Amino acid sequence: MNFLAHIYLSHNDDEIKIGNFIADSIRGKKYKNYPAQIQRGILLHRHIDTFTDAHPTVRQSTRRLHKNYSHYSGVIVDILYDHFLAKNWKTYSDIPLETFVDDFYHLLEDNFDILPLNVQRLLPHMIHDNWLVSYASIEGITKVLEGMNRRTQNRSKMNLAVVELQEFYDEFEAEFTSFFNELIEFSKQKITEL
Repeated sequence: MNFLAHIYLSHNDDEIKIGNFIADSIRGKKYKNYPAQIQRGILLHRHIDTFTDAHPTVRQSTRRLHKNYSHYSGVIVDILYDHFLAKNWKTYSDIPLETFVDDFYHLLEDNFDILPLNVQRLLPHMIHDNWLVSYASIEGITKVLEGMNRRTQNRSKMNLAVVELQEFYDEFEAEFTSFFNELIEFSKQKITEL
């Protein structure tokens, strides 16, 4: 799952949200350098990724992309699934997406000093271009995929995955919906265990 899903799956706990958001930047046991609730968010992120990567529905989505994008298929599916979460946000939350995202940006700004350096560098771009809200449109997802492709020095060709998104839109959306309901329950359970 990508940024929006990880934040959403933190179930309205601000410190867990921060940990879940920064987790990809925290290697190994370095998570222990953070306050307890942020540690829980980092660990939750890792459990979500493990559950997601092994799930048969997600694998079905990645198989559709594997021929053209190889090992980048999983990254692309994470981004596409965030598109469907943003597009169908009202199904999952009573808080409007724009409000949820604004609150999250303010949370990060208020806790800027605790963020890893690479996240501190990324944050102004994320806020300026309003990435999380932009996920709801094909145009927004196109920009995200173009940015990811640039980060791989154009090796991944991820920017072209919009073609598959449009061609198999209904299939991807059905897979997301089926999977995400399971992931919500998994995350709720995991938070209580951590």
